[in-house]
Amino acid sequence: MRILYGVFGYGRGHATRALAVLPELSHRHEVLVVAGGDAYDAISPHHPVVRIPTLRYEYSGGARRSISRTLGENMRHIADLAFGGPCTRQVARLTREFRPDVAICDAEPWTHRVAARFRIPRISFDHFGILAYCRPPIAWSDRLRSARDVLAYRGLMGTPDRVIVSSFYEAGARSSRVRFVGPLLREEVLRTRPMRGDYLLAYFNRGDHQLTPRVEEAMTRLGIPILVYGTTRRGRDGQLHYRQPSTAPFLDDLARCRAVFSTAGNQLVGEAMWLGKPMLVMPEYTVEQRLNAAAVEWLGIGMQVRQDAVTSETLTRFLGEESRFREAAIREAKDGRAEAISTLESFARDLARNKRRVPSRAWRYA
Repeated sequence: MRILYGVFGYGRGHATRALAVLPELSHRHEVLVVAGGDAYDAISPHHPVVRIPTLRYEYSGGARRSISRTLGENMRHIADLAFGGPCTRQVARLTREFRPDVAICDAEPWTHRVAARFRIPRISFDHFGILAYCRPPIAWSDRLRSARDVLAYRGLMGTPDRVIVSSFYEAGARSSRVRFVGPLLREEVLRTRPMRGDYLLAYFNRGDHQLTPRVEEAMTRLGIPILVYGTTRRGRDGQLHYRQPSTAPFLDDLARCRAVFSTAGNQLVGEAMWLGKPMLVMPEYTVEQRLNAAAVEWLGIGMQVRQDAVTSETLTRFLGEESRFREAAIREAKDGRAEAISTLESFARDLARNKRRVPSRAWRYA
């Protein structure tokens, strides 16, 4: 089977999910991967990938995402998607030459758009689908924001033929087209033997915005070594050790840390649970991450804290509950990789078997 796989490039969670399933998929099928941004950087050392642009979030003067700046910076890409600009034509040419039987789209809008135009069956495979296609317990204060985010997501991605939601917690599916699987754990994670070290691992997906003076002061005053990922800083500053982006070194540090302090990305939470690491999550200002943070608390695997409320006392209190959180993380951990691959292949076979013929005029779209 020939599979077009598009991976959204903002943050490393999308790429980590793809890296968990690509070895098996590429062993049994022909897979063409397209990705941009952080995803391209993470995937390219392990698998051939074609670079495309990516949509990005922009921030205001502080750590909050700015809707106006995000729209302004991404307007040319949105126009490209809407009117068939250079990137759309690039992905269309690749698709026309590759002739995929099915497209797997991890929140990547260009592959969604082009595959729909060419009548190629699409499988949505990401975490955000938990908002768009499921019934998570969203706080009343976030209902309007959630509706706005889902509207934007559906506008960019369209309506896929099948949906797979990878998540460390479950929520009721709204349709029989939707399947839940657990976190996608890479082979390297499954082979890793965790141990308890004496340092805290800190990860921020946009650290230059999220590592505010308040957060940095709280970590400094904690008085234990902290390995910091996700900023442009490098080297050591007292007890803070700033690391460059990596895959294997990051996993080694995660496996040997005492606990994790991070933003509330689904993929990292799933890997930390598998390795038995308590988590203090500082969600970004998004509904998805606030929902993840709430799930961390109700599962009993850690605590959450607002970015503007972080103190050394918060970190100390979190570490004081370390044993309880570790026991819950080990108890709640799951690996959804085998189920995800099985479901992807099952969906792909069914969709490819019933694929509608592509009109010749559609292939001239490129």
